[in-house]
Amino acid sequence: MERQLAGKIDTRTARVAVIGQGYVGLPLALEYARAGFAAVGIDTDHDRIAALNLGQSPTPDVPDAELREFVASGRYQATADFSVLDDSDVVIICVPTPLRKSKDPDISYVVAASEQVAAHFHAGQLVVLESTTYPGTTDELLIPMLTGRGGRLGDTVFVAFSPERIDPANKQFKVRDIPKVVGGATPACTRLAAALYRTIVPKVYEVSSPTVAELAKLYENTFRNINIALANEFALMCRRLGVSSREVIDAAATKPFGFMAFYPGPGIGGHCIAVDPFYLSWKMRLNGYEPRFIHIADEINQHMPEHVVELVTEALNNRRRSVNGASILALGVAYKANVGDTRESPALEILATLRAKGAEVAYTDPWVPTTPVGDVELKSVELTDQRLAEADCVVILADHAAFDYAHIVATARLVVDARNATWGLDAPDTRVVRL
Repeated sequence: MERQLAGKIDTRTARVAVIGQGYVGLPLALEYARAGFAAVGIDTDHDRIAALNLGQSPTPDVPDAELREFVASGRYQATADFSVLDDSDVVIICVPTPLRKSKDPDISYVVAASEQVAAHFHAGQLVVLESTTYPGTTDELLIPMLTGRGGRLGDTVFVAFSPERIDPANKQFKVRDIPKVVGGATPACTRLAAALYRTIVPKVYEVSSPTVAELAKLYENTFRNINIALANEFALMCRRLGVSSREVIDAAATKPFGFMAFYPGPGIGGHCIAVDPFYLSWKMRLNGYEPRFIHIADEINQHMPEHVVELVTEALNNRRRSVNGASILALGVAYKANVGDTRESPALEILATLRAKGAEVAYTDPWVPTTPVGDVELKSVELTDQRLAEADCVVILADHAAFDYAHIVATARLVVDARNATWGLDAPDTRVVRL
Protein backbone atom coordinates (compact mmCIF):
# COMPACT_ATOMS: atom_id res chain seq x y z
CA MET A 1 0.00 0.00 0.00
CA GLU A 2 2.93 2.34 0.61
CA ARG A 3 4.11 1.78 -2.97
CA GLN A 4 0.61 2.32 -4.36
CA LEU A 5 0.10 5.58 -2.46
CA ALA A 6 3.61 6.76 -3.31
CA GLY A 7 2.81 6.19 -6.97
CA LYS A 8 -0.40 8.21 -6.72
CA ILE A 9 1.49 11.07 -5.05
CA ASP A 10 4.23 10.96 -7.68
CA THR A 11 1.73 11.02 -10.56
CA ARG A 12 -0.50 13.64 -8.85
CA THR A 13 -3.48 11.25 -8.98
CA ALA A 14 -3.88 11.10 -5.19
CA ARG A 15 -7.05 12.82 -3.97
CA VAL A 16 -6.22 15.34 -1.24
CA ALA A 17 -8.71 16.50 1.39
CA VAL A 18 -7.88 19.37 3.76
CA ILE A 19 -10.07 19.74 6.86
CA GLY A 20 -10.36 23.39 7.90
CA GLN A 21 -10.51 26.14 5.29
CA GLY A 22 -9.18 29.12 7.16
CA TYR A 23 -5.89 31.00 6.89
CA VAL A 24 -3.93 27.69 7.02
CA GLY A 25 -6.09 25.11 5.28
CA LEU A 26 -7.22 27.12 2.26
CA PRO A 27 -3.76 28.19 1.02
CA LEU A 28 -2.53 24.62 1.58
CA ALA A 29 -5.37 23.07 -0.39
CA LEU A 30 -4.78 25.48 -3.26
CA GLU A 31 -1.07 24.64 -3.35
CA TYR A 32 -1.98 21.01 -3.94
CA ALA A 33 -4.44 22.08 -6.63
CA ARG A 34 -1.67 24.17 -8.18
CA ALA A 35 0.62 21.11 -8.13
CA GLY A 36 -1.92 19.12 -10.15
CA PHE A 37 -3.84 17.25 -7.47
CA ALA A 38 -7.61 17.19 -7.12
CA ALA A 39 -8.09 19.01 -3.81
CA VAL A 40 -11.18 19.32 -1.66
CA GLY A 41 -11.52 21.66 1.29
CA ILE A 42 -13.77 20.60 4.16
CA ASP A 43 -15.23 23.03 6.69
CA THR A 44 -18.19 22.97 9.08
CA ASP A 45 -19.04 26.63 8.38
CA HIS A 46 -21.70 26.40 5.65
CA ASP A 47 -21.54 30.13 4.88
CA ARG A 48 -17.79 29.82 4.31
CA ILE A 49 -18.29 26.81 2.04
CA ALA A 50 -20.82 28.69 -0.07
CA ALA A 51 -18.50 31.68 -0.35
CA LEU A 52 -15.50 29.52 -1.28
CA ASN A 53 -17.39 27.80 -4.09
CA LEU A 54 -18.32 31.26 -5.39
CA GLY A 55 -14.66 32.24 -5.38
CA GLN A 56 -14.84 34.47 -2.32
CA SER A 57 -11.76 34.02 -0.14
CA PRO A 58 -11.88 34.47 3.66
CA THR A 59 -8.17 35.33 3.86
CA PRO A 60 -6.18 38.12 2.22
CA ASP A 61 -3.39 35.63 1.45
CA VAL A 62 -5.65 34.06 -1.21
CA PRO A 63 -6.99 36.56 -3.79
CA ASP A 64 -10.55 35.96 -4.98
CA ALA A 65 -9.38 35.75 -8.60
CA GLU A 66 -6.94 32.96 -7.77
CA LEU A 67 -9.59 31.02 -5.87
CA ARG A 68 -12.11 31.41 -8.70
CA GLU A 69 -9.54 30.04 -11.14
CA PHE A 70 -9.08 26.83 -9.16
CA VAL A 71 -12.82 26.40 -8.59
CA ALA A 72 -13.55 26.88 -12.30
CA SER A 73 -10.86 24.38 -13.28
CA GLY A 74 -12.35 21.72 -11.00
CA ARG A 75 -9.04 21.31 -9.19
CA TYR A 76 -10.54 22.67 -5.98
CA GLN A 77 -13.95 22.45 -4.38
CA ALA A 78 -15.24 23.13 -0.89
CA THR A 79 -17.76 21.07 1.05
CA ALA A 80 -19.18 20.47 4.51
CA ASP A 81 -19.79 16.81 3.69
CA PHE A 82 -17.21 14.57 5.36
CA SER A 83 -18.23 11.63 3.19
CA VAL A 84 -15.72 12.90 0.62
CA LEU A 85 -13.12 11.33 2.90
CA ASP A 86 -14.36 7.93 1.71
CA ASP A 87 -12.59 8.57 -1.60
CA SER A 88 -9.62 10.58 -0.32
CA ASP A 89 -6.10 9.19 -0.42
CA VAL A 90 -4.64 11.97 1.73
CA VAL A 91 -6.31 13.78 4.63
CA ILE A 92 -4.69 16.83 6.23
CA ILE A 93 -6.15 18.31 9.42
CA CYS A 94 -5.81 22.12 9.76
CA VAL A 95 -8.32 23.11 12.45
CA PRO A 96 -8.00 25.71 15.24
CA THR A 97 -6.42 24.87 18.60
CA PRO A 98 -7.34 27.74 20.96
CA LEU A 99 -6.92 28.05 24.71
CA ARG A 100 -9.63 27.76 27.32
CA LYS A 101 -10.08 30.64 29.76
CA SER A 102 -7.90 28.67 32.17
CA LYS A 103 -5.12 28.73 29.52
CA ASP A 104 -5.36 24.97 29.14
CA PRO A 105 -5.45 23.49 25.61
CA ASP A 106 -8.78 23.23 23.82
CA ILE A 107 -8.34 20.43 21.28
CA SER A 108 -12.05 19.88 20.72
CA TYR A 109 -11.70 20.83 17.04
CA VAL A 110 -8.88 18.33 16.58
CA VAL A 111 -10.91 15.64 18.34
CA ALA A 112 -13.98 16.32 16.17
CA ALA A 113 -11.94 16.27 12.95
CA SER A 114 -10.09 13.10 13.99
CA GLU A 115 -13.39 11.37 14.75
CA GLN A 116 -14.61 12.17 11.24
CA VAL A 117 -11.38 10.89 9.70
CA ALA A 118 -11.64 7.67 11.69
CA ALA A 119 -15.31 7.25 10.77
CA HIS A 120 -14.43 7.44 7.05
CA PHE A 121 -11.11 5.61 7.26
CA HIS A 122 -10.19 3.19 4.49
CA ALA A 123 -7.02 1.22 3.96
CA GLY A 124 -4.22 3.00 2.13
CA GLN A 125 -4.81 6.51 3.50
CA LEU A 126 -2.21 9.03 4.62
CA VAL A 127 -3.42 11.25 7.49
CA VAL A 128 -1.39 14.32 8.50
CA LEU A 129 -2.11 16.59 11.44
CA GLU A 130 -0.94 20.21 10.94
CA SER A 131 -2.80 21.92 13.80
CA THR A 132 -0.45 23.19 16.51
CA THR A 133 -1.02 21.14 19.64
CA TYR A 134 0.66 19.67 22.69
CA PRO A 135 3.43 17.08 22.20
CA GLY A 136 1.97 13.61 22.06
CA THR A 137 -1.36 14.50 20.42
CA THR A 138 -0.67 12.48 17.26
CA ASP A 139 0.41 9.38 19.20
CA GLU A 140 -2.16 9.64 21.98
CA LEU A 141 -5.25 10.80 20.06
CA LEU A 142 -5.11 10.44 16.30
CA ILE A 143 -3.30 7.12 15.93
CA PRO A 144 -5.51 5.18 18.42
CA MET A 145 -8.63 6.39 16.62
CA LEU A 146 -7.36 5.07 13.28
CA THR A 147 -5.91 1.80 14.55
CA GLY A 148 -9.13 1.30 16.52
CA ARG A 149 -10.93 1.21 13.16
CA GLY A 150 -8.69 -1.58 11.94
CA GLY A 151 -5.83 0.42 10.48
CA ARG A 152 -2.37 -1.11 10.79
CA LEU A 153 0.12 1.67 11.36
CA GLY A 154 2.71 1.92 8.60
CA ASP A 155 0.95 -0.80 6.61
CA THR A 156 -2.68 0.12 5.83
CA VAL A 157 -2.74 3.57 7.43
CA PHE A 158 0.04 6.18 7.45
CA VAL A 159 0.09 8.96 10.04
CA ALA A 160 2.38 11.99 10.45
CA PHE A 161 2.57 15.41 12.02
CA SER A 162 3.77 18.41 10.02
CA PRO A 163 3.31 21.77 11.74
CA GLU A 164 1.78 24.66 9.82
CA ARG A 165 4.10 27.64 9.52
CA ILE A 166 1.92 30.19 7.78
CA ASP A 167 2.45 33.84 8.66
CA PRO A 168 -0.68 35.75 7.58
CA ALA A 169 -0.05 38.78 5.34
CA ASN A 170 3.60 37.84 4.86
CA LYS A 171 4.14 38.46 1.15
CA GLN A 172 7.73 37.17 1.21
CA PHE A 173 7.07 33.75 2.72
CA LYS A 174 4.03 31.85 1.50
CA VAL A 175 3.30 28.12 1.78
CA ARG A 176 5.64 27.16 -1.08
CA ASP A 177 8.51 29.24 0.35
CA ILE A 178 8.62 27.75 3.86
CA PRO A 179 10.42 24.44 4.58
CA LYS A 180 8.20 21.72 6.03
CA VAL A 181 9.06 19.64 9.07
CA VAL A 182 7.64 16.10 8.89
CA GLY A 183 7.56 13.46 11.61
CA GLY A 184 5.88 10.14 10.79
CA ALA A 185 4.75 7.46 13.19
CA THR A 186 6.88 4.92 11.27
CA PRO A 187 9.58 5.28 8.61
CA ALA A 188 6.99 4.47 5.93
CA CYS A 189 4.71 7.19 7.30
CA THR A 190 7.57 9.71 7.17
CA ARG A 191 8.52 8.74 3.62
CA LEU A 192 4.98 9.18 2.31
CA ALA A 193 4.32 12.47 4.13
CA ALA A 194 7.67 13.86 2.97
CA ALA A 195 6.94 12.81 -0.61
CA LEU A 196 3.56 14.54 -0.41
CA TYR A 197 4.98 17.85 0.82
CA ARG A 198 7.85 17.79 -1.66
CA THR A 199 5.26 18.21 -4.41
CA ILE A 200 4.53 21.74 -3.13
CA VAL A 201 7.62 22.92 -1.21
CA PRO A 202 11.29 22.71 -2.19
CA LYS A 203 12.62 21.64 1.21
CA VAL A 204 11.27 19.01 3.59
CA TYR A 205 13.07 18.25 6.85
CA GLU A 206 12.36 14.76 8.21
CA VAL A 207 12.45 14.07 11.96
CA SER A 208 12.22 10.83 13.88
CA SER A 209 8.69 11.06 15.28
CA PRO A 210 5.47 13.09 15.41
CA THR A 211 6.40 14.26 18.91
CA VAL A 212 9.65 15.83 17.68
CA ALA A 213 7.71 17.69 14.96
CA GLU A 214 5.08 18.82 17.48
CA LEU A 215 7.78 20.11 19.82
CA ALA A 216 9.62 21.89 16.98
CA LYS A 217 6.58 24.07 16.31
CA LEU A 218 6.07 24.82 19.99
CA TYR A 219 9.73 25.73 20.39
CA GLU A 220 9.57 28.11 17.40
CA ASN A 221 6.72 30.10 18.89
CA THR A 222 7.89 29.88 22.50
CA PHE A 223 11.19 31.33 21.31
CA ARG A 224 9.36 34.26 19.73
CA ASN A 225 7.08 34.74 22.73
CA ILE A 226 9.98 34.91 25.18
CA ASN A 227 12.08 37.22 23.01
CA ILE A 228 9.13 39.57 22.47
CA ALA A 229 8.70 39.63 26.25
CA LEU A 230 12.39 40.53 26.62
CA ALA A 231 11.98 43.37 24.11
CA ASN A 232 8.88 44.58 25.97
CA GLU A 233 10.65 44.56 29.32
CA PHE A 234 13.63 46.29 27.73
CA ALA A 235 11.28 49.04 26.54
CA LEU A 236 10.05 49.51 30.11
CA MET A 237 13.64 49.75 31.37
CA CYS A 238 14.72 52.18 28.63
CA ARG A 239 11.79 54.44 29.42
CA ARG A 240 12.94 54.70 33.02
CA LEU A 241 16.43 55.56 31.76
CA GLY A 242 15.11 58.17 29.34
CA VAL A 243 16.37 56.56 26.12
CA SER A 244 14.68 55.06 23.08
CA SER A 245 14.53 51.26 23.12
CA ARG A 246 14.17 51.30 19.33
CA GLU A 247 17.43 53.18 18.94
CA VAL A 248 19.21 50.78 21.27
CA ILE A 249 17.82 47.66 19.55
CA ASP A 250 18.69 49.00 16.10
CA ALA A 251 22.23 49.63 17.30
CA ALA A 252 22.53 46.11 18.74
CA ALA A 253 21.16 44.67 15.47
CA THR A 254 24.23 45.89 13.59
CA LYS A 255 26.11 42.94 15.09
CA PRO A 256 26.31 40.37 12.25
CA PHE A 257 26.20 37.31 14.52
CA GLY A 258 24.75 36.18 17.84
CA PHE A 259 21.84 38.65 17.85
CA MET A 260 18.31 38.66 16.44
CA ALA A 261 16.26 41.84 16.70
CA PHE A 262 12.86 41.72 18.40
CA TYR A 263 10.88 44.90 18.97
CA PRO A 264 8.42 45.88 21.70
CA GLY A 265 4.70 46.33 21.18
CA PRO A 266 1.41 46.75 23.07
CA GLY A 267 1.28 43.02 23.87
CA ILE A 268 0.97 39.80 21.91
CA GLY A 269 -1.95 38.29 20.08
CA GLY A 270 -3.04 36.12 17.21
CA HIS A 271 -3.31 32.44 16.59
CA CYS A 272 0.17 31.22 17.60
CA ILE A 273 2.49 33.37 19.71
CA ALA A 274 -0.07 34.08 22.43
CA VAL A 275 -1.32 30.48 22.53
CA ASP A 276 1.27 27.86 21.62
CA PRO A 277 3.61 28.22 24.63
CA PHE A 278 0.74 27.23 26.91
CA TYR A 279 0.26 23.94 25.06
CA LEU A 280 3.86 23.12 25.97
CA SER A 281 3.48 24.47 29.51
CA TRP A 282 0.35 22.41 30.14
CA LYS A 283 1.99 19.20 28.91
CA MET A 284 5.10 19.77 31.00
CA ARG A 285 3.08 20.35 34.18
CA LEU A 286 1.48 16.96 33.58
CA ASN A 287 5.02 15.60 33.49
CA GLY A 288 6.01 17.24 36.77
CA TYR A 289 8.00 20.15 35.35
CA GLU A 290 7.19 23.85 35.67
CA PRO A 291 8.49 25.84 32.65
CA ARG A 292 9.37 29.13 34.32
CA PHE A 293 10.43 31.14 31.28
CA ILE A 294 7.00 30.72 29.66
CA HIS A 295 5.20 32.12 32.69
CA ILE A 296 7.63 34.99 33.20
CA ALA A 297 7.26 35.96 29.53
CA ASP A 298 3.48 35.78 29.78
CA GLU A 299 3.49 38.02 32.86
CA ILE A 300 5.51 40.68 31.02
CA ASN A 301 3.50 40.48 27.80
CA GLN A 302 0.18 40.58 29.65
CA HIS A 303 1.30 43.79 31.39
CA MET A 304 1.91 45.67 28.13
CA PRO A 305 -1.71 46.73 27.46
CA GLU A 306 -1.76 48.25 30.96
CA HIS A 307 1.50 50.03 30.16
CA VAL A 308 0.00 51.52 26.98
CA VAL A 309 -2.97 52.80 28.99
CA GLU A 310 -0.49 54.36 31.42
CA LEU A 311 1.31 56.06 28.52
CA VAL A 312 -1.99 57.50 27.26
CA THR A 313 -2.91 58.68 30.77
CA GLU A 314 0.48 60.30 31.31
CA ALA A 315 0.48 61.95 27.87
CA LEU A 316 -2.98 63.42 28.48
CA ASN A 317 -2.01 64.57 31.98
CA ASN A 318 0.96 66.43 30.54
CA ARG A 319 -1.59 68.38 28.50
CA ARG A 320 -3.80 69.00 31.54
CA ARG A 321 -6.39 66.53 30.25
CA SER A 322 -7.81 63.52 32.08
CA VAL A 323 -8.67 60.19 30.51
CA ASN A 324 -12.21 60.55 31.79
CA GLY A 325 -14.07 62.37 29.02
CA ALA A 326 -11.13 62.38 26.62
CA SER A 327 -11.67 61.56 22.95
CA ILE A 328 -9.45 58.60 21.99
CA LEU A 329 -9.02 57.49 18.38
CA ALA A 330 -7.28 54.12 17.95
CA LEU A 331 -5.54 53.27 14.70
CA GLY A 332 -5.81 49.52 14.16
CA VAL A 333 -7.31 46.83 16.38
CA ALA A 334 -5.94 43.70 14.66
CA TYR A 335 -3.22 41.75 16.45
CA LYS A 336 -0.64 42.60 13.76
CA ALA A 337 -0.22 44.72 10.65
CA ASN A 338 -2.22 44.17 7.47
CA VAL A 339 -4.56 41.43 8.73
CA GLY A 340 -8.13 41.42 9.97
CA ASP A 341 -7.53 38.96 12.80
CA THR A 342 -8.37 40.26 16.28
CA ARG A 343 -7.84 37.00 18.18
CA GLU A 344 -6.03 37.75 21.46
CA SER A 345 -5.37 41.29 20.17
CA PRO A 346 -4.02 43.54 22.94
CA ALA A 347 -5.77 46.49 21.27
CA LEU A 348 -9.15 45.24 22.49
CA GLU A 349 -8.02 45.15 26.13
CA ILE A 350 -6.48 48.62 25.80
CA LEU A 351 -9.66 50.13 24.37
CA ALA A 352 -11.88 48.35 26.91
CA THR A 353 -9.72 49.71 29.77
CA LEU A 354 -9.81 53.25 28.37
CA ARG A 355 -13.60 53.03 28.05
CA ALA A 356 -13.85 51.81 31.63
CA LYS A 357 -11.87 54.88 32.69
CA GLY A 358 -14.44 57.13 31.02
CA ALA A 359 -12.79 57.84 27.67
CA GLU A 360 -14.84 58.24 24.50
CA VAL A 361 -13.27 55.57 22.31
CA ALA A 362 -13.43 55.13 18.53
CA TYR A 363 -11.25 53.15 16.18
CA THR A 364 -10.39 52.94 12.51
CA ASP A 365 -9.09 49.78 10.87
CA PRO A 366 -9.33 49.00 7.14
CA TRP A 367 -9.20 45.27 7.93
CA VAL A 368 -11.71 45.11 10.82
CA PRO A 369 -15.13 46.65 10.08
CA THR A 370 -16.61 45.82 13.51
CA THR A 371 -15.32 44.40 16.78
CA PRO A 372 -16.54 43.89 20.35
CA VAL A 373 -14.80 46.11 22.90
CA GLY A 374 -15.84 45.20 26.40
CA ASP A 375 -19.63 45.13 26.45
CA VAL A 376 -20.19 47.11 23.23
CA GLU A 377 -19.78 46.47 19.51
CA LEU A 378 -17.80 49.22 17.80
CA LYS A 379 -17.69 50.01 14.10
CA SER A 380 -14.62 51.25 12.31
CA VAL A 381 -14.90 54.97 11.56
CA GLU A 382 -13.52 56.75 8.53
CA LEU A 383 -10.06 58.20 9.11
CA THR A 384 -10.46 61.90 8.30
CA ASP A 385 -8.37 64.96 9.04
CA GLN A 386 -11.19 66.26 11.19
CA ARG A 387 -11.21 63.15 13.37
CA LEU A 388 -7.43 63.22 13.69
CA ALA A 389 -7.42 66.89 14.64
CA GLU A 390 -10.33 66.66 17.09
CA ALA A 391 -9.14 63.60 19.01
CA ASP A 392 -7.48 64.35 22.32
CA CYS A 393 -5.20 61.40 21.69
CA VAL A 394 -4.54 59.14 18.69
CA VAL A 395 -3.21 55.71 19.71
CA ILE A 396 -1.43 53.53 17.13
CA LEU A 397 -2.17 49.90 18.05
CA ALA A 398 -1.67 48.14 14.70
CA ASP A 399 0.83 49.49 12.20
CA HIS A 400 -1.15 48.88 9.01
CA ALA A 401 0.54 49.94 5.78
CA ALA A 402 -2.62 51.84 4.80
CA PHE A 403 -1.99 54.52 7.42
CA ASP A 404 -0.02 57.64 6.41
CA TYR A 405 1.99 58.11 9.58
CA ALA A 406 3.69 61.34 8.53
CA HIS A 407 0.28 62.89 7.86
CA ILE A 408 -1.11 61.49 11.11
CA VAL A 409 1.70 63.03 13.15
CA ALA A 410 1.33 66.36 11.35
CA THR A 411 -2.45 66.47 11.88
CA ALA A 412 -3.09 64.97 15.31
CA ARG A 413 -2.65 66.93 18.51
CA LEU A 414 -1.21 63.98 20.44
CA VAL A 415 -0.06 60.54 19.29
CA VAL A 416 0.80 57.56 21.49
CA ASP A 417 2.64 55.15 19.23
CA ALA A 418 2.57 51.61 20.66
CA ARG A 419 4.08 50.12 17.49
CA ASN A 420 6.95 52.53 16.78
CA ALA A 421 5.28 53.15 13.44
CA THR A 422 6.35 56.80 13.59
CA TRP A 423 10.01 55.96 14.20
CA GLY A 424 12.24 58.16 12.07
CA LEU A 425 9.64 60.88 11.60
CA ASP A 426 10.62 64.33 12.76
CA ALA A 427 8.14 65.11 15.51
CA PRO A 428 8.46 66.82 18.90
CA ASP A 429 8.22 64.59 21.98
CA THR A 430 5.35 66.74 23.22
CA ARG A 431 3.27 65.53 20.26
CA VAL A 432 4.42 61.89 19.87
CA VAL A 433 4.97 59.44 22.72
CA ARG A 434 6.56 56.18 21.60
CA LEU A 435 6.62 52.84 23.35
